Amino acid sequence: MATKPNRIAIENVIRPGKTYNVDAGKFAAMRDAVLASLPTSPPGMTVPELKAEVLPRLPDSLFPGGEKAGWWIKAVQLDQEAKRVIARADGSPVRLYRL
Repeated sequence: MATKPNRIAIENVIRPGKTYNVDAGKFAAMRDAVLASLPTSPPGMTVPELKAEVLPRLPDSLFPGGEKAGWWIKAVQLDQEAKRVIARADGSPVRLYRL
């Protein structure tokens, strides 16, 4: 699937083979913040803990006041899980870590 300028195709671990086109700048900023925040071993951190770590790392020009950060964290999580860059620890709540 071709992407438009300033867009990037991302994957979703829940829907293998399907891609979604999203804003490339926002995705890259969130991906970098998420990967910089996640620990490299299980059990990792919960999504609320991750959000607290990510928010100060985001450019206010893209995420004013943290706007829509939760949606973008989830988009990055599902894409990076599909690419096997991050993983979920067993059990509940969801805990994420870098591979």
